Amino acid sequence: MKFFADMWLVFTRYNRFFAEGVRNTLVIAAVTVLFGTIFGTLMAMMRMSRFKPLKLIALAYIEFIRGTPLMVQLMFIFYGLPMLGITFPDVSWIPNFSRFAAGLVAMSMNSCAYVAELVRSGIQAVDVGQMEAARSIGFSHTQAMTNVVLPQAVRNILPALGNEFVTVIKESSIVSVIGIADLMFRTNDVIAVTYRTLACLAVAALIYFVMTFVSSRLIALMERKMSHEK
Repeated sequence: MKFFADMWLVFTRYNRFFAEGVRNTLVIAAVTVLFGTIFGTLMAMMRMSRFKPLKLIALAYIEFIRGTPLMVQLMFIFYGLPMLGITFPDVSWIPNFSRFAAGLVAMSMNSCAYVAELVRSGIQAVDVGQMEAARSIGFSHTQAMTNVVLPQAVRNILPALGNEFVTVIKESSIVSVIGIADLMFRTNDVIAVTYRTLACLAVAALIYFVMTFVSSRLIALMERKMSHEK
């Protein structure tokens, strides 16, 4: 009972710390999936391009990013780029913007590689007759891909993109190592004040579970709605 009492005490007394962490975690996840989807779609187009150099560049990027740990990518972006003379500018009205930007860039680059494969599989799942029909009425390859194939592919991969959002929520905890005040970073702050390590981690785990569970239910609801619309 004392353990649960400690959890309640930690949560009620330091809820503003956890609330700030949740807000930053959700912002990181949303921005990561947004940019990951935009650039992942472009990367998928390169991956399927008939122009071999573009295809090789996309393939190399996807394989390298998927084959290396996110922690290494984050460390390289945050510590390695400044050594090469590339820095993120500070913005006065956003505290620690350079850290935040480095975390978003690393997370988005990582998400981009995975989304690219999702988009590619979604495009390949569209019946090839759709492209042929579009070409037969005068569309160019680019027009057919943009106006006919891609909308159908996006519909196919929306559930997978939703799952990517859930995954990013959990993976975002890694940005705490460079000082971004996400949920895990704020949890460590509370641990440093209260010395109730297990209770604080249990509260953080429950909050992560609530975020991912709610997101999963919303994704399932969206899937059911889409299946009824077909």
